[in-house]
Amino acid sequence: MDPFFIGVAAIVVMIALIIWGIPIAFSLAIVGIAGNVVLLGPAQAATQLQLIAWETGTNFLLIAIPLFIFMGQLTYHTGLATDLYEVVYKWLGRMPGGVAVTATVSSAGFGAVTGSSVTTIATMGSMVMPEMKRYGYDPRLASGSVASAGALAILIPPSIPMVVYGVWTETSIAQLFIAGIIPGIIMAVLFAAYIVARCALTPDMGPRGPGFTWTEKWQSLVKLLPVILIFVAVLGGIYGGIVTPTEASAVGCAAVALVALAMRRLTLESVKKALNQAANISGVLFFVVIGGIFISRFLVLTGLTPGAVDLIIGLDLGTYGVIAMLVLLYLVLGTFLETFGLLVLTLPFVMPVFVDLGIDKVWVGIFLVLMIEMALITPPVGLNVFVMHKVAPDIGLLTIFRGSIPFVLITLGAVALFTLLPDLVLWLPRQMN
Repeated sequence: MDPFFIGVAAIVVMIALIIWGIPIAFSLAIVGIAGNVVLLGPAQAATQLQLIAWETGTNFLLIAIPLFIFMGQLTYHTGLATDLYEVVYKWLGRMPGGVAVTATVSSAGFGAVTGSSVTTIATMGSMVMPEMKRYGYDPRLASGSVASAGALAILIPPSIPMVVYGVWTETSIAQLFIAGIIPGIIMAVLFAAYIVARCALTPDMGPRGPGFTWTEKWQSLVKLLPVILIFVAVLGGIYGGIVTPTEASAVGCAAVALVALAMRRLTLESVKKALNQAANISGVLFFVVIGGIFISRFLVLTGLTPGAVDLIIGLDLGTYGVIAMLVLLYLVLGTFLETFGLLVLTLPFVMPVFVDLGIDKVWVGIFLVLMIEMALITPPVGLNVFVMHKVAPDIGLLTIFRGSIPFVLITLGAVALFTLLPDLVLWLPRQMN
């Protein structure tokens, strides 16, 4: 059989397995192993699998993934997120839709010390949903805003998807992290502005929260210092050229531990829980990466990858046309692929297209993170929505998805803005050169 058709058949089988409910890591591995066995034989396929597993497991840059995950889990279990929320609530809670606005801004801030949308939603959701119910917030706005704001955590550095992308495409992780700052702030402002405008027009959707005196507001800022300290330790070290992103992940873990210890919140139980969850998440993630690399190399052997790239380039759509087409592609793929599956499966196809168009790889990294953000809140697989449903089981999945739609549209608008004004993404990284 023609290798090209073997590649097409493999993609069809893999999509079928995912839709059937087989985890993305296993779907990638099953198809990749089977395809390599067909093309190369059992012995060569086994050798390839061993080499890929060894290369991935010993990649120094990928050490940052479990360390950043541990940093986020430790931040969560030591209660630093609660302090952040309380500060933001005192300053912004009185606005229309103040609790939802607080959740959005707090999620962006919490993302600066976690890099995980799941952790952000689980943390913020458990704090804000009871408050929103108490004030009678519209369930769609309440749940949709928290689920969507959680996605900001992977855009605000440090970001686990950025690490995976940087390693895979040999792009500076430091520049990717720095590039995410301005887009992350813009996204948070856009989300918050929509909530304020919507609740100002229809006050019943999101009533104002209680007011606080200026003295209480200024005094609350003391609780913000630990998060700022951790953020500066990680991003300041990278931006200043003092540490690499991998070293910054270790610095971040140490900073969280020292801050929590100084605040007498670091306990053996919190460390055990953080380590356990970080190990579980990291194990799954590495499995996805290994499976993704394995199937990517197989698809290159079939000629499917270069064929798809030539087809896209041959359409002669121009830069804006190709980006628009890829946005539609990710919207479709995001309906059945989860975060890292979406990233590792599409990179072999889309990266050569961007390179051929001469688009900066740092900009591409931010673009792909924004695509992942949309995938996290679009049906039927939107991971953030399912996490939100676990936090607030009395709110149906359909309600949460409907509440997320405005934020998907805002994200699409932001993609258009960053496409027309790429310097919004690239200005800060260029200052590092």
